[in-house]
Amino acid sequence: MLKWLLCLFKPRPNRFIQLLIQQAEYTEEGVNALVEYLDNPSEERAHAVKQMEKEADEIRRILIDELNRTFVTPIDREDIFALSRAVDDVLDYAYTTVDEMLILEVQPNSFLRRMGSLLRDSAHEIHLGVQRLADHPGVAEDHAVRAKALENRIETVYREAVADLFHRPQDVEHVVEMLKLREIYRHMSNAADRGDEAANILSDIVVKMT
Repeated sequence: MLKWLLCLFKPRPNRFIQLLIQQAEYTEEGVNALVEYLDNPSEERAHAVKQMEKEADEIRRILIDELNRTFVTPIDREDIFALSRAVDDVLDYAYTTVDEMLILEVQPNSFLRRMGSLLRDSAHEIHLGVQRLADHPGVAEDHAVRAKALENRIETVYREAVADLFHRPQDVEHVVEMLKLREIYRHMSNAADRGDEAANILSDIVVKMT
């Protein structure tokens, strides 16, 4: 009887937090798959990124459906939607990076690998931040700060990569390759920007909770 009463009054994990955690987890896994592709390109690894993007999209659809059917939410509904969108965009840009590399026949280089590694760390920090949001908002804020710092490092590598491109053109073939790489670099930079946005939203939520 006592055990039943304890179960009855035990706080249930919030559905929206659970969905956000699951979405952040898929995003981290998808970015991990991107890094694996950059280390050793293959159709199988490219497919893994696409599959994670599809799985994360399904979680986002469920979250939005729940949001539309729920009157009271533990966090401002605008913040839930915005955080979900930003986390989703990180993985979307990871996928489009791989997709365009395949279409444009671009091979990974050291700049892409460095950006990919930092983006993986950022996705990990965002995932941890969402996990800690409900019970330890102060820790969630720490992870958000780390994610923002990683975005700055990615932007530094991005600028180095673009500067290197403009030092290399020798003929038309090199110019074409330069344009292809710049497009890929932009996808990585955009992924980092969305990670920064997710971190900012996490911080905003923490301020409202504390």
